[in-house]
Amino acid sequence: MLSLRQVFKEGVRGMMKTETFRALVVDKGDTGLVAAVKPLTVSDLPDEDVLIQVDYSTLNYKEGLGFANRNKIFRILPIVPGLDLAGTVVESKSCRYKPGDPVILNGWSVGERYWGGYAQMARIKSDFLIPLPKGMDTLKAMYIGTAGYTAMLCVMTLEQAGVTPDGGPVVVTGAAGGVGSNAVAILAHLGYDVTALVSARKAFTHDFLRELGAKAFVGGDKWAQTPSPLESQRWAGAVDTVGTTVLARVISEMNYGGCVAACGLAGGIDLSLTVMPFILRGVSLRGVDSVWCPYERRVAAWERLAKDIPDAALKKINRIIKLDEVPHYAAQIMAGKVVGHIVVDVNA
Repeated sequence: MLSLRQVFKEGVRGMMKTETFRALVVDKGDTGLVAAVKPLTVSDLPDEDVLIQVDYSTLNYKEGLGFANRNKIFRILPIVPGLDLAGTVVESKSCRYKPGDPVILNGWSVGERYWGGYAQMARIKSDFLIPLPKGMDTLKAMYIGTAGYTAMLCVMTLEQAGVTPDGGPVVVTGAAGGVGSNAVAILAHLGYDVTALVSARKAFTHDFLRELGAKAFVGGDKWAQTPSPLESQRWAGAVDTVGTTVLARVISEMNYGGCVAACGLAGGIDLSLTVMPFILRGVSLRGVDSVWCPYERRVAAWERLAKDIPDAALKKINRIIKLDEVPHYAAQIMAGKVVGHIVVDVNA
């Protein structure tokens, strides 16, 4: 059997109609969800307008929830998960893309409502794709992945709120995770004074985060306790990936005019706080959405990522796993045992 890279490079596209490729498929089993790597053909894929030879995808907290059968992440079954991918267009019915174009996909409920990136081939709606930025290959794109892309959207949100490197410390919560570690690296590269919040059980990540640019660390029991309406002012800005009590404390500790960019719910979806930080300190809480983010802002974020996150940091943040290792590492994410970000080599 020819490798898919050989199929594409040699131009024998007609063979792809019958040639099989590998995909991680999730379906109903007798006792719950079952995930297995299976052979598929192109005819098994959904009927979308762009066919892509996939190089890499990623593994994120959302897929962890899906494999754990929580939060109804997988909305259709069977499904090929994977909320992002990077690869090369093989066939296209869209005027936007032609065979040979390198592309990226993030969000749009791919891997939830649409088949995603855990396969060597994927059919994707052209509206969901963006061109790979110049100077970036597909591996670097997935080193960044949805986690780095979301982190950049958070940084752009802070910048638009007027949070500058000379304005005071910026705190990143859940700093040892994919979004958090990327946010630390980006903010430090841009000259911000970054403080990392990590749980006590992840104190071993301090050296890792220092290498990414974190200058200080916070943590402890108080972060699990409801804060006073107004705590002492500490932060000019914040990137929050945790939600719940952690987010409430961050808001209560913001400097006058500070901004929190909130993008995650790793700790929970509830938020108990008062209006005091907003009406007495002019604090702003801004939500950051990576799934439905408009095309223009999405492209702008990726253009920034091509230059505003160091390659050395990406190598520290990432590890690469094989396609059949995804369920194992998804469980590790849910157990809080993963540091940094995971790239899935779908061809390994």
